[in-house]
Amino acid sequence: MRSHFNSENSEPFLSEGSNQDLSLESNLGDLPLYDFTISTQELGITLADIFEKYPLLPGAILLNDGKFVGILSRQRLLEYLIRPQGLDFFLSQPLGVLYSYARTFMLMLSEDTTILTASQLALRRSPELQGEPIVVKLASNAYQLLDIHTLNIASWQIRGIETQVRYEKTQAQMIQSKKMASLGRLVDGVAHEILDPVGFIWGNLTYVDNYTKSLMELVAIYEKYFTEFIPEISEIKEEIDYDFVQEDLPRTLGSIKAGAERLSKLATGLQNFCHIDEVHPKPADLHTLLDSILLLLKSRLTGEIKIIKNYGHFPPIPCYSGQLNQVFMNILSNAIDALINDAVSQKFAQEFQETMSQKEKQQPCIEITTTVCQPETPIDPEKPDTRWVSIKIADNGPGMSLETRQRILESFSTKKRAQKETSLAVSYQIVTAKHGGVFKMISPYISSDTSEGRGTEFEILLPLV
Repeated sequence: MRSHFNSENSEPFLSEGSNQDLSLESNLGDLPLYDFTISTQELGITLADIFEKYPLLPGAILLNDGKFVGILSRQRLLEYLIRPQGLDFFLSQPLGVLYSYARTFMLMLSEDTTILTASQLALRRSPELQGEPIVVKLASNAYQLLDIHTLNIASWQIRGIETQVRYEKTQAQMIQSKKMASLGRLVDGVAHEILDPVGFIWGNLTYVDNYTKSLMELVAIYEKYFTEFIPEISEIKEEIDYDFVQEDLPRTLGSIKAGAERLSKLATGLQNFCHIDEVHPKPADLHTLLDSILLLLKSRLTGEIKIIKNYGHFPPIPCYSGQLNQVFMNILSNAIDALINDAVSQKFAQEFQETMSQKEKQQPCIEITTTVCQPETPIDPEKPDTRWVSIKIADNGPGMSLETRQRILESFSTKKRAQKETSLAVSYQIVTAKHGGVFKMISPYISSDTSEGRGTEFEILLPLV
């Protein structure tokens, strides 16, 4: 029968596909594809002989004057041949006649379509078309056929890989969560052990202060009524520098009080930050959480970085305070990094620095603003009257490039977050999934003291229950 082929016909050929292991990103071009075209002018018996010679060939690509017309699958040909008088009629007629009868919906996809996407599209076809091959259009505008069974096997393999990856990721997350919970309990215990002696120091400092004042008053009364000069007393007063001690002792006690108070706040901040294994949300003062994070970051806040607090008034908000602390820590750490890097780059660019305007030379600062708001466009259409607590954290750093912003926004999606979990992606998940809130990012941010876009602002919206 091959002697009847014209120039548009070709011998069936099965490509080997890619030698690489299948992955979630594998596409149709990585699978074995059948390359077989035949002219619509050929008789049906010619195609029947080809199908008999190549039992795995799922179908044929039909060409008319070298142009793509459609496909005729093995299944569709057999369906028409088993009809009454089908053998006598269709085998003796050109394929163009048979195609006019057997034409059905044809699923055509490009070779860069992922296997998982192609599998989903194939399953959406009607039941009578589930076994039809898929037409794959190559970059060279050529057409090849993909056997549906090959696609299904590849899809099952990838699903198995996806399940394994998800399982391993879940296991890793569970291990990481257990580690963080253990670390949190450890740090919480250390903070508790710090608070105990600090409590003793702080409690006794009050008595020491009162005792000191009383003794100094007693010494003053003695000096008032016993004016007789005694050389031994004078020598001791001169040796201990009594006048300086009398003046410096209250300042020393004040410094000890300040240090004990700061240590107490630091230990309390560590305890608040380590509440990462909370099961239920609890009311928390967001301003206290923000202040505790700023205290933990104080070593990184150089004197040049100014903190501006514009705190509003609202009641404690039910939340997972430990996880919300992570969000504040991530945002503030990124802001500090941006300001420090910007300061370093300006320091080593003296010529650029000399040409900077006065507005651009403004002091690096981080502004935290909290308010209660009710957006004009309801965030939750089902609860249009819900009020929200807004926490805005803005810096006047250099801002982000378009590529960086796009990459961060993409990391907020489930697919990208699964590939690489960044601190901001985790923050987005905590705010939206755990708290039912909204996480916004604006960069460059137009601050109140400059008309030009500069810096970055993050806004967290939490429902006010």
